[in-house]
Amino acid sequence: MDTPLEVLHRVFGYDSFRPGQQEIIETVVAGGDALVLMPTGGGKSLCYQIPALVRPGVGVVVSPLIALMQDQVDALTALGVRAGFLNSTQDFGERQEVEAAFLAGDLDLLYLAPERLRVDSTIRLLEKGEIALFAIDEAHCVSQWGHDFRPDYLMLSGLHERWPNVPRIALTATATPETHQEISSRLGLDAARHFVASFDRPNIQYRISPKSEPKRQLLDFIRTEHPDDAGIVYCLSRSSAEKIAEFLSDHGIAAIPYHAGLDARVRALHQARFLREEGLTVVATIAFGMGIDKPDVRFVAHLDLPKSLEGYYQETGRAGRDGLPATAWMAYGLQDVVQHRRMALEGDEAHRRRQALHLDAMLALCETVTCRRVMLLDYFGETGTGPCGNCDTCHNRPDTWDATVPAQKVLSAVYRLAKERGQKFGVGQIVDILLGKKTAKVEQFGHDSLTVFGVGQDLSSAEWHGVVRQLLTRGILAVEPAHGTLVLTDKSGGVLRGHDQVSLRRDLKPRAAGRTMKAKAGAPQADLPAEAGPLFERLRAWRAATAKEQGVPAYVIFHDATLREIATLNPTTLPELGTVSGVGENKLAKYGAQVLATLHEAESADS
Repeated sequence: MDTPLEVLHRVFGYDSFRPGQQEIIETVVAGGDALVLMPTGGGKSLCYQIPALVRPGVGVVVSPLIALMQDQVDALTALGVRAGFLNSTQDFGERQEVEAAFLAGDLDLLYLAPERLRVDSTIRLLEKGEIALFAIDEAHCVSQWGHDFRPDYLMLSGLHERWPNVPRIALTATATPETHQEISSRLGLDAARHFVASFDRPNIQYRISPKSEPKRQLLDFIRTEHPDDAGIVYCLSRSSAEKIAEFLSDHGIAAIPYHAGLDARVRALHQARFLREEGLTVVATIAFGMGIDKPDVRFVAHLDLPKSLEGYYQETGRAGRDGLPATAWMAYGLQDVVQHRRMALEGDEAHRRRQALHLDAMLALCETVTCRRVMLLDYFGETGTGPCGNCDTCHNRPDTWDATVPAQKVLSAVYRLAKERGQKFGVGQIVDILLGKKTAKVEQFGHDSLTVFGVGQDLSSAEWHGVVRQLLTRGILAVEPAHGTLVLTDKSGGVLRGHDQVSLRRDLKPRAAGRTMKAKAGAPQADLPAEAGPLFERLRAWRAATAKEQGVPAYVIFHDATLREIATLNPTTLPELGTVSGVGENKLAKYGAQVLATLHEAESADS
């Protein structure tokens, strides 16, 4: 029997484990249960794949990602691992073939959707075979308060009752301490060993920009910082996803939409294109992304405020899974706050309370003047970290200013409209009144006769919108849900009477196109030696052609990080190539001669 380290080297082509992996793997190999919290890109999959290859029997992986199971199996097959899946996309013959392989012991890993465990025939099948372990992937789906709840996950606690001697490993990338406890309780893992790795992804640069012209800002961001890179853009609505994808395409960025309203075949096609093509941007709702194992996504952009930090962190974690530099960029503005404050008032009391907590945490991240990464890690229970040096607030820390008087002017305008006129209005009308603009609407309602008319000409319209946005985030103002109008809160009185001071973040102007932020020390670098650049591009071209011929995503052949190391080392023999990280025995035998031939051709062309 191979040791875990021998399997890591022989199958996966790595010489050493990442932090935390070895202890988790040894726990499961020895037959113990484990609950693993590890960031996206941290190497969670190896924590159950290697034990499945070391222990006798088949590793059964419960995953909600039906649309991606084929790609997961393809990636394992390329490594020489015997893998299969059972889900609703297969016909009877295909399922029968996988079931026969399972019973014959000809599989190392079997992927199942959680709903398959409700089918009696699946349970009978599993009882006839030898199971090495149960892996419950995306375990946060069991959390009823979470952002990806799947009802079928609630029944997975029964696995231990039916197979008490089979070890279980539950894994997730996003869990607050509360969600962690909920996963443990619902899956019956309180007695398991719990492993909580650092949630930090130092290769991701977090940036949040004031929203002005979001489509144009996005276009400038992609053109200046990530031309020809793969990326994901998240929007809240289906129509936004369609319109943004069309806008980017019209301006020369290869982009496709993805949302639940698309025909299932179109969704599958667009997902397959994103995984298989290089340099493609997908513009999506949150229906897209869980389990996307594409390692070379260089950016994740948000054009609408996410509903929670859990969702935001999981979505941004889809960038830079290969450990190379990536960007998490978001445009955020007043309307995001207004819309989410209204949404947080929907549902029963418990739901409203939970939504308000999620929103407050999300808004605090947007408005902070300190390191964004510190705030994110603190939210997930990782305290005591210092400034990262690789986020926008570390690069250019915003100022704060005493906004007590401007806040009083806003609150006074809202108060006088309600007290003197019995009226409620939205942000636009309040700002027009403060600026002294005699618009048709202002004159229609006689608001130019209010004592607050024109008292705010010391600030611009954009600055007033910033003031209102931050008053809303702090609960000093509120949004009336039915019509989106502004109303006072319990906190308003103290500010109006001068008892409470208001210090606000001074919005920085959006950076000019063409200016990019440089990563500071400690952040991974993507630079190649000058002489290795042409070799890397030749290797990418070979990989693309090979992937197309085999009908698999390019990363199934080799990751970018592996190609970069090959280009830098420029090996001339198979043993030399075999020393490169990510080149295991099977890939060396399958692709080694082709890689060396590609390098030789490049050398001949240059000489």
